[in-house]
Amino acid sequence: MPSVMPIFGTRPEAIKMAPIVIALQESADFECIVTVTGQHREMLDQVNDLFGIIPDHDLNILQQRQSLSAIMTRTMDGLDKLFTASRPDAVIVQGDTTTSTAGAIAAFYHGIPVIHVEAGLRSGNLFSPFPEEANRKITSQIASLHLAPTDTSRANLLAEGVAERDIVVTGNTVIDALLTTVNKHIPFSDPQLEELAASGRRILLVTTHRRENQGDAMRGVGRALARIADAEPDVTIVLPAHRNPVVREAVLPALAGKTNVIVTEPLAYGEFTRMLALSHIVLTDSGGVQEEAPSLGKPVLVMRDNTERPEAVHAGTVSLIGTDEERIVNEVDRLLNDQEHFDAMANAVNPYGDGLAAKRTVAAVAELLGVGHRIGEFGLTAALS
Repeated sequence: MPSVMPIFGTRPEAIKMAPIVIALQESADFECIVTVTGQHREMLDQVNDLFGIIPDHDLNILQQRQSLSAIMTRTMDGLDKLFTASRPDAVIVQGDTTTSTAGAIAAFYHGIPVIHVEAGLRSGNLFSPFPEEANRKITSQIASLHLAPTDTSRANLLAEGVAERDIVVTGNTVIDALLTTVNKHIPFSDPQLEELAASGRRILLVTTHRRENQGDAMRGVGRALARIADAEPDVTIVLPAHRNPVVREAVLPALAGKTNVIVTEPLAYGEFTRMLALSHIVLTDSGGVQEEAPSLGKPVLVMRDNTERPEAVHAGTVSLIGTDEERIVNEVDRLLNDQEHFDAMANAVNPYGDGLAAKRTVAAVAELLGVGHRIGEFGLTAALS
């Protein structure tokens, strides 16, 4: 029986890997060896707990304010020792984090095939998002099997010379995870959020953490949110604050004392999906939220100048607005007060998946390792029908 090692270390990876881990564990064809790096700690553990995933190995690399180089070297060193002691038949890495690229390189150095989930996303700018665009391009050079979430991602890989036989369009496993959790109505641990949920007030849900936005741009985000809070007293802004102190120091000072702003600790994934479903508008610089919110018919304003996820932009449910303070204020104001514009964006389009991505992933892995065959791929046309 071939052994497969999913490797992940951050909350977004854990969310997208969870359906794959569960599908591998339920399959009679594989031994699944779950390995986490701990690039995130509490946020990672929350997701594993929600999905009932118990890691077999935990590198526990987290250190306060560690650099990207430290994450890379500590991860590779830990995996090198692990691979030397017990070599899996394949590793699975997800997306574009430093954990995923370190995992891919470490496996490659040991001659272990690399399976890349969410392969082929491209922004076209090596430094935005940073370091994610470089990370995913590096991983594409190493991977033996590229699991692209959409036809657009497949096209990106083909344009870079990846062989068509090595690409499978699966859909994005984040939709598998979302559909599993969104209807559970998991209670909020913060009483303020339960009160808000019962109030019927319009909610502006905000997430921000992107490394390239840190500094002046993120301070501008804080000022924009303060202005929105003052101008729209009947709207409640919910900001689950990222644990990175650099993010908190930039955004939170401008929001102090605003009675219609609720700043929380990062929400556990089940709570976050419930808040996403309750929200009226989403303002974010996150990659994953760009995929989740359109699936629930939520207009998304993305505080970035480019995106590696253009499908929802083309569908009209996502708008790229950058980090300019004035534009953030104006775009939110337009969605709050122009019903026609809101209705045009609040069109529940799901270009990213159908809830079967993990099943397609496991079938593709089975074919790679000689114990099964691929099944039908996910297609954008089918997703929109």
